[in-house]
Amino acid sequence: MTAQVPPIVKVGELFQAGIVVQDAEKGIREYGRLFGIAPDSWWVVTIDSSLCRLTYRGQPSAHSFKAAMVMVGSLMLELLQPLEGMGTYREFLQQRGEGIHHLGHVVVPDLDAVVRKMEQAGFPAVETGEPQGPAQDAGHKWAYIDTTSALGYITEYSQGTDPRESFRMYQEYRKKKAGKVQR
Repeated sequence: MTAQVPPIVKVGELFQAGIVVQDAEKGIREYGRLFGIAPDSWWVVTIDSSLCRLTYRGQPSAHSFKAAMVMVGSLMLELLQPLEGMGTYREFLQQRGEGIHHLGHVVVPDLDAVVRKMEQAGFPAVETGEPQGPAQDAGHKWAYIDTTSALGYITEYSQGTDPRESFRMYQEYRKKKAGKVQR
């Protein structure tokens, strides 16, 4: 009988595929052409150091990126386009080209403790992000853990507001805004 080894972190759900692209707008058009995902279904945001405290390879970073998100059934697709500076998306694009960067979100109650556990097990944090300023109220922070040696991809862990809830709230806002414009 083989003894069960306890996991480093227990995963209840993975619901996001993060895909690095050179051009998010082009990616949106391609997903529309190939899969029928309407361009107005996507939520597109630009993240930089004015909105989030970012680190890259353990050091503070001032890079920026564009993220385009859409729900396809229970899966969130996230297209990630590096803009300025060096971060995990630019590194990925330079080393591998476009493609699947990470699977996630492993939502955890204590992200800092998970990062420490994963690093002690030999899986370093590649990048972290935490809202600051007005965006701080969103209550969401994340860490990309380099699990490529074991899994072939990075795993994203997060704490706080579930990104699907943020996406749902954004969709509701758009519906209300569209309703007001049509009157």
